[in-house]
Amino acid sequence: MRRLLITIRYDGSAYHGWQVQNNALTVQEVFQNAVEKVFNERLDVKGCSRTDSAVHANMYCLTIDTDMKIENENVVLALNTYLPKDIAVVSCEETDFDFHPRYSCKSKEYVYKIYNGKIRDPFLEKYAFHYRYPIDVNLLNKEAQAFVGTYDFCGFCSVKSDVEDTVRTVKSISVTKDGDMVYIKVEADGFLYNMVRIMVGTLLFINEGKIKEGELTDIINSKERKRAGKTAQPQGLYLNRINY
Repeated sequence: MRRLLITIRYDGSAYHGWQVQNNALTVQEVFQNAVEKVFNERLDVKGCSRTDSAVHANMYCLTIDTDMKIENENVVLALNTYLPKDIAVVSCEETDFDFHPRYSCKSKEYVYKIYNGKIRDPFLEKYAFHYRYPIDVNLLNKEAQAFVGTYDFCGFCSVKSDVEDTVRTVKSISVTKDGDMVYIKVEADGFLYNMVRIMVGTLLFINEGKIKEGELTDIINSKERKRAGKTAQPQGLYLNRINY
């Protein structure tokens, strides 16, 4: 028996997130279908994270266990033969049986992309949030540093979440700009449901003056969802990197 660690990338536009659902098409279901064709059985696919509908992944890690003796390079080629164009296998390597793509993870990094141009770009509709209000990047980068540290982020979690432990450690966050594109990049030991999108929405509220400068730490400590900003649109969010 071998445990294979497989890294993929995907455009989440056509999918209702990663995890298999009864009445919606997901990345996991499509990937399992490809695995079944290559390995001649429906193997259990364990992923590193859940992602929401329309959210993308620049790096997503998963494992499968198999008895088949197929070269790692051939696993990549074979799976890509059966996968649709919006999902691609990047690499495959053998790993230890005590490795788990989710629980062995030390940190994850997300990036949120905002198109800050005045006129919408039809080629970015599925891949960035179009936000017309001018963004003060220096202000938001400074304000965002309040997120760094270990806090109870229950005020930055969707009410649909049933997670009991809402304490997370944010290791870093940055707000940068390149032309009309603004990038909000955040790394943490873990994320709550919709946490990054609520963080982004809160920063945009600061940008608009709906939340006062210097108030973010108090909002975090209040643990009240109603004090934070709106949940930003999903299409701008990318699972960017998994650190093991």
